[in-house]
Amino acid sequence: MSIVDIIVPAAGESVTEADIVEWRKQSGDYVEMDEALLELETDKASMDLTAEVAGVLTILIEEGTVQVGDKLGTIDTSAAAPVKSDAAPAEAPASAPAQAAVAAPAPTASTSYAAGTPSPAAGKILSEKGVNPGDVAGTGKDGRITKDDAQKASAPSVAPAAVAAPSVSESVSSPVEGARGTRVEKMSRLRKTVAKRLVNAQHTQALLTTFNEVDMTAIMDIRKQYKDAFKEKNEIGLGFMSFFTKATCEALKQFPIMNAGVEGESIVYHDYCDVGIAVASPKGLVVPVIRNAEALSFKGIEQAIRDYAFKARDGQLTMDDMDGGTFTITNGGTFGSMLSTPIVNFPQSAILGMHNIVQRPMVVNGEIKARPIMYLAVSYDHRIIDGSDAVQFLVAIKERLEDPTRLLIGL
Repeated sequence: MSIVDIIVPAAGESVTEADIVEWRKQSGDYVEMDEALLELETDKASMDLTAEVAGVLTILIEEGTVQVGDKLGTIDTSAAAPVKSDAAPAEAPASAPAQAAVAAPAPTASTSYAAGTPSPAAGKILSEKGVNPGDVAGTGKDGRITKDDAQKASAPSVAPAAVAAPSVSESVSSPVEGARGTRVEKMSRLRKTVAKRLVNAQHTQALLTTFNEVDMTAIMDIRKQYKDAFKEKNEIGLGFMSFFTKATCEALKQFPIMNAGVEGESIVYHDYCDVGIAVASPKGLVVPVIRNAEALSFKGIEQAIRDYAFKARDGQLTMDDMDGGTFTITNGGTFGSMLSTPIVNFPQSAILGMHNIVQRPMVVNGEIKARPIMYLAVSYDHRIIDGSDAVQFLVAIKERLEDPTRLLIGL
C-alpha cells in the first residue's frame, strides 16, 4: 500500500496557521491528480489544496485551525479507480413480485447520506440567509450542498403572521413586533487580521486627517471625450482611479515623507510607489498592491485594478498580491460616502480617501455654478509627517486632478 500524506503547505514567512474553510471531497472518495481537495484560509488569502496523486482519500482533520506542516489526511495510491459501467441493471425476476413490494428501495444518489447536507461553508451561508437546507438542491457529490449552491439560494419570503386582537381583559404594556433572533459567528481569519492591523495603527501611530475638495469637471470632460476611443484601443474602460493613482504618485515624488514608514527610531524612505488599492471583497477588506505604479500608464493602472477586482471577487488573491505597499488609496465614494477619516494601513504612514461626486454650488469667475465636487481626505502619522506636508500633499493632488494636463507634462 502506498500512502501519500496531505500536508498544510507553507504560505509565507509570517504565516504559521490556517483555517479549514471547506473540504471539497469526502473520506473514501477517489480523487484524481490536481483535483481540488479543500479550501484553506490564511491571514491574508484563501487557497485551494489539490491532490498530488490519484487515489482514495482519507480525511484526518475535518475542520478548525491547523498549523503549517500538519497532516490533514492521506491518499492511498494503491486503490483502483472506480469502474464506470454503462450496462443497464438487470431486471428483477417476475416470480418474486411480493418480495419486491416489501423490499427497501436501492440507495441512489438522492438517498445518499450526503444528499441535502451542506458543507461547512455552505451551511454558514444558508444560516445567514435563513434558508432551510432541505429547500436547496445540492449539486455536489451524492447531492451534497456546495458553497456555490448556497450562494445561489434565495432567502425565503416570510409572510407576516396574523395577530389576534387582544381581549379587553388582556394587559398590553409595550408590544414588540418583528423577529428578535440573534446569531453568533466566528470571525474569519482575514477579518481578525484586518481588525488587528487597524487597532495596531490606532495604538501606535499619531493619526490625524486633513481634508480638501476637488472639482472633477476637467476629468469628467476628458473621460466623456475619450472613453470610447480609450476602450476601443486598450480593451478596458477609463475610470477615475487611474487619474487619482497617477496624481498620487506625482505628489508622492514631490513629498516623499508621505511615502515613508517608521521602523523603530528610523524613517524609511521609498524611491518607488507601491500603491495599495482597498477593495471590498466577499470575505472582507483586502488591499492588493500596484507595484511601481509611478511607472505605469493609464492603461497599465486600469488593467491592474481590473485584474485585482476580479481576483478579489473570486477569492483568488494571493499573499504576494497584498504584500508590502508604501501608500494606500481607498474609495468609499463607490458606496456613497460623502466624507470619512480613513485609518492608515499599518505600517504605512498615510492613506488617501476618495468620496462620492456631488453637484455643489461653486463660485467660478465671480459666478455661482453647479460643479461636480469630491471631498478628499488624507490621514497620516503625525509622528513623522507634519501638518504642512500633509496639507501641501493633498493640494498637489487637487491641482493635478483639476488640471490633468499637468499629469502629461510631469508638473
